[in-house]
Amino acid sequence: QLQLVESGGGLVQPGGSLRLSCTASRSTIYPYIIGWFHQAPGKEREEFSRISPSGDSIYYADSVQGRFTISRDDANESVYLLMNSLKPEDTGVYYCAAAAVPDKYTYWGQGTQVSVSS
Repeated sequence: QLQLVESGGGLVQPGGSLRLSCTASRSTIYPYIIGWFHQAPGKEREEFSRISPSGDSIYYADSVQGRFTISRDDANESVYLLMNSLKPEDTGVYYCAAAAVPDKYTYWGQGTQVSVSS
């Protein structure tokens, strides 16, 4: 059974950058769709990016378009999220999840905290 672990979160100033990693174990990350979700304090978790198994289909929500970049490295069983120009509203817990079919995420990581504050 696929297990996902996020890492790379932390405290960063507005305008700064972080790179999150989502690493798979116990099974291969291919051929899953991998999505990134953000849960702001007191709000529901929302998907803001995802990448297809081949990597040729990528989705970004408007809120992160142009600032965040998703990529995958199946050889290292990992999906990465490069986050630039971070804003205070990007604060929250970031989760990755895997779906064998679109929109049906069945495997979830435990989340990593990102705090954007001066």
